[in-house]
Amino acid sequence: MRHLARLLCLSLLLAACSAPPAAPTTPATPATPTTPPPATLTVFAAASLTESFGELGQLFEARRPGVTVVFNFAGSQQLVQQLAQDAPADVFASANNRQMQAAVETGRVDAASPQTFVHNRLVVVTPADNRAGLASFADLARPGLKLVLAAPEVPVGQYAQEFLELAGQDPALGADFVAGVTQNIVSYEENVRAVLSKVALGEADAGIVYATDAASAGDAVRILPIPDALNVVASYPLAPIANSAQAELAAQFIALVLSPEGRAVLARYGFDPAPQP
Repeated sequence: MRHLARLLCLSLLLAACSAPPAAPTTPATPATPTTPPPATLTVFAAASLTESFGELGQLFEARRPGVTVVFNFAGSQQLVQQLAQDAPADVFASANNRQMQAAVETGRVDAASPQTFVHNRLVVVTPADNRAGLASFADLARPGLKLVLAAPEVPVGQYAQEFLELAGQDPALGADFVAGVTQNIVSYEENVRAVLSKVALGEADAGIVYATDAASAGDAVRILPIPDALNVVASYPLAPIANSAQAELAAQFIALVLSPEGRAVLARYGFDPAPQP
């Protein structure tokens, strides 16, 4: 009996000294995916790029959650003035090389960074009813016609002046044509969209705009082509802003514009994508 009692006490002592059972473990909570912080990419672009860049901006945002693309569409010369005043921007797309060079001179664009990405051409537009009865571009010199052009410092205005210089050298047209056209100019507008708007609203009998802008107006205007021998090819350069706060996003947006997908979007709006190295 005494032996059994000792065994019982020993068993109770061992049970008391044994470790308590481990508490059940709680499954680890999966890590929540981190959302990139919101960011804004500011693109300064020529007014004639409004529709095409608008679509490219939507593509860019769709693939980068949290990124918002803000566009500033205006005449290229106006955009350069804003850049010269240190307006925040990340990308600049100009409608000619002259204004891109002006942006370089402000120090906001590195001289080696611009690259031509599309080309454009000029056309004559009239209101849909063509009440002045223009049959071809040669009718721009008809006395009494009300013609609107973009201002000479605006890229499309510069291209229009180059067209007139070429026309003045054509024996079939000559100096009288240029003088007649010049006499018919009733206003100079600050960008190509202002020219297009005045014509579409019937406030002018004709205007000279880019082919892409004329196409964007649909049935609101009629288009009269300018012969290739007299037409001017407009070149559009693109560059990142040197002191951009979003340098990586700027590079990615430019890569989209230059990509086969971006070139297809631009071509759908009537631009001729430039060959890339």
